[in-house]
Amino acid sequence: MKKLLTLCGLILSNFISAQDKPNILFIFSDDHSTNAIGAYGSKINTTPNIDRIADEGAVFEKSFCTNSICQPSRASILSGVHSHINGVTYNGAHWNGNQTVFPRELKKAGYQTALIGKWHIHPNPTNEFDYWKVLVGSGGQGDFYNPDFMSIDKGHEKIMGYSTDVVTDESIKWLNQRDQNKPFLMMVQFKSPHVPRIPHPRYMKMYTEDVAEPETLYDNYQNRLKGASTAWMEINGQNEEVLAYFPPKNATEPVNKKQQKHLDRMTPEQRKALLDAMDAQNSEYYEYKKSGAFNDPIKARKLKYQFFIKNYLRCVQAIDDNVGRLLTWLEDNNLDENTIVIYSSDQSYFIGEHGWAEKRWMYEEALKMPFVIRWPGKIKPHSKPQAMIQNIDYAPTFLDAAGADIPERFQGKSLLPIFSGEKKEVRDAIYYHYYHHGAHNVPRHEGIRTERYKLINFYTNKEFELYDLKNDPNEVNSVANNPEYVEIKKKLLKQLKAQRKEFDVPESTFTAPWVYGK
Repeated sequence: MKKLLTLCGLILSNFISAQDKPNILFIFSDDHSTNAIGAYGSKINTTPNIDRIADEGAVFEKSFCTNSICQPSRASILSGVHSHINGVTYNGAHWNGNQTVFPRELKKAGYQTALIGKWHIHPNPTNEFDYWKVLVGSGGQGDFYNPDFMSIDKGHEKIMGYSTDVVTDESIKWLNQRDQNKPFLMMVQFKSPHVPRIPHPRYMKMYTEDVAEPETLYDNYQNRLKGASTAWMEINGQNEEVLAYFPPKNATEPVNKKQQKHLDRMTPEQRKALLDAMDAQNSEYYEYKKSGAFNDPIKARKLKYQFFIKNYLRCVQAIDDNVGRLLTWLEDNNLDENTIVIYSSDQSYFIGEHGWAEKRWMYEEALKMPFVIRWPGKIKPHSKPQAMIQNIDYAPTFLDAAGADIPERFQGKSLLPIFSGEKKEVRDAIYYHYYHHGAHNVPRHEGIRTERYKLINFYTNKEFELYDLKNDPNEVNSVANNPEYVEIKKKLLKQLKAQRKEFDVPESTFTAPWVYGK
């Protein structure tokens, strides 16, 4: 009897401690620029539900990725290590699901874990989560309408509806069916606002007037190295398939194959609703196209920015609305007080800055990552920590919050001391490395960013850019060869070398040749 009572006591103790552990709701999108989030000072849209997380918790204004491209960023979040350690250095690289990842470590600590939505790592998950249901098709991106999923229990299935809504529906369904005796990790991962940005008809009445242009929309790429002027990511280079515009009702121009692919995803009712709602804007686009207005590079940049940004912001609005649905679910189930809520994206994004619509570069608009977090009782509302953080810090932070051991392999650092106010910084510089050799005509590069300076090493050409972020926040004037910055550059080179050593970057990385495209 005594042994039985002791056993029952241990079971009860574990049960109580499990109930005390915080749930983790990690909401994640793709290509959501910090400049399109209210909490980061957006001047072009509002995001009240994402902002609510920040208002009731913290917004990290100096949050950065390690490699600004979809799959590597996601792999670093899961593994807590840089790309060269987890093996996912570029889109399409093989993911080793057997390596240490924080969801599996949380499971060991008594959590039930799930990921629903955009996975976009190759191959699909195996046992990284207790449950997974991931978007498939379109190169692993998934589709905006009636998306296809692959799941651990049902295999392949198509679910009718708008992708952002469907991912939320499926996430709430899992939350309702979960084991309520265990804390949970729920990773809700949206495809939006990744290209092609097809909005839901309910948002087409938004942004009918011109959206404010960024300061650097008409950047001429002077005072920098050749790469900025030759990269293939200019807004005026995007066509109607990428911008997700369709021939209007009165058009003589036929629907092309890529446009038809999008339309074929929809039911006749969905297709009619979308095309009716978009007709005025579609008509405007094709009128400009027929007039030859897009042939002028400057005029094309001005006009196509408006076509691009309006659909982008409409897709962002769908995200924010669904973030609100998830927050409401927590409240309705009395879980809001013991749940950590995070909103983030795999990287920020150029939404017209420098005339671009992409990521990849170490320039601020691509280097940044949104990271807002709410943890009642642990994070003071309206906090704006100035610590420089990276996506490799998420994994150790989640494990630390759960009271679990942090694997020695992890290269990131727990942010709990920042939350508590015990520390103001976790590092004095961040390390970045982009490997996707020549994609979008962007060269390989690495670099470090400190509070004030950024040194970018385009090592395949043995060239550097250096930016004084205090005097040049838009990064339009490299001072790498300015004699006034000689000592600063020497110091940064020394820091860069130290960062390579700290993160075990192999010397062989820097020997691969690369030639600029035309």
